[in-house]
Amino acid sequence: MFDRVEIKVRSGKGGDGAASFRHEKFVPFGGPDGGDGGDGGSVIIRADASVTNLSGFRSKGLYRAEDGKRGQGQKKHGKNGEDVTLLVPVGTIVWDKVQENPPLADLEEPGQKVVVAKCGRGGMGNARFRSSTNQTPRLIQQGEAGEEREITLEMRLIADVGIVGYPNAGKSTLITALSAARPKIASYPFTTLEPVLGAAEVGGENIILAEVPGLVEGAHVGKGLGHQFLRHVMRTRVLVLLLDGTSVSPAEDMRKLEQEMVLYDASLGNKPRMVAVNKVDLPEVKDKISSVKQEFKAEGIRPVFVSAASGKGLGELLDGVTGLLKTQAPQKPAPPSETEKVFRPEPLDRGRGSFTKEGDTFIISIPGLERIVAGPGGSEAEVVAFYRRRIERSGLAKAIARGAKPGDKVRIGNLEWEWP
Repeated sequence: MFDRVEIKVRSGKGGDGAASFRHEKFVPFGGPDGGDGGDGGSVIIRADASVTNLSGFRSKGLYRAEDGKRGQGQKKHGKNGEDVTLLVPVGTIVWDKVQENPPLADLEEPGQKVVVAKCGRGGMGNARFRSSTNQTPRLIQQGEAGEEREITLEMRLIADVGIVGYPNAGKSTLITALSAARPKIASYPFTTLEPVLGAAEVGGENIILAEVPGLVEGAHVGKGLGHQFLRHVMRTRVLVLLLDGTSVSPAEDMRKLEQEMVLYDASLGNKPRMVAVNKVDLPEVKDKISSVKQEFKAEGIRPVFVSAASGKGLGELLDGVTGLLKTQAPQKPAPPSETEKVFRPEPLDRGRGSFTKEGDTFIISIPGLERIVAGPGGSEAEVVAFYRRRIERSGLAKAIARGAKPGDKVRIGNLEWEWP
């Protein structure tokens, strides 16, 4: 099953601001009228009930949003870049590949979404830099670069009941008998290579069942297809441990199954469960029901004996599952579209600024300042003068003065000058 994928996402770069001056008849020295650049597009991941797996991401590695457009004269704002929205199945967890914990979002309900690459903001046009001391600024701000991230998408099924067991225990036959699901069935291990969902109606209510493909010993460390399968057990409210009645010791199989689940995630040990011994229609199983009951009695467990093939015991199994579900909190209903939940990761640092010292050079960082450059006809001296004023206003100048000495330098971006 294509239920885990790694992709790259890149938001759009902001458009540069424009350097322009009014040119009107009888107004030979018009003021600055350069408009701001448009914001780039963001990359958004949204849960959609119509999407059932992550196979749509199989053939493409990079998803990027549109860049914002450059500003224009007459204070015209550049066009914003278009967002890119990626649709994923409900139940998808979104991780940052570099910093995995905590996840960026857990999209449990339709309509929930997360911004995984925030748009680059557009730069300011020269009209923004006009002041009482500079009536004809030739400064512009370049657009902010977009964010780039490596993202891991992991789909986990959301179901009421998870049917878990070793290969050939009869899980596919059971989910077919209990619901309208129609998985492929054969008599060899790992027939089912992806989870299968089905629905059963009990007392006028629908119960969603998930057949989790066969586990093997060592599944918790990824042996066989362990990790791919076990993650789907996490969201189920109740478990049915389906055991092969023809096994030498169904009770030992149960212990091994439970161990694999707990080693994968300790919380699975607390999940309500029923134990069902399958294939009771076979003579060799029917003959040892008494001894199997004694085995489980020693464990304090009363299993249900069923035949997925003939239907024997399935009513008792469903009644037991329904009783367990009533003790659990119901799944949260999907919220209406107008109250969509949006996950917003921490924003980029947009504080007042800071500095570090390397040798005799003070390297200053004030968000967005290094993107302010000379526009057409502008000069480096005008940019440095603007930088100086901003350093003064930020309060960094006083801090630098306490440790500066003659000959020290100050650097912002690619520009460097002598202090003060």
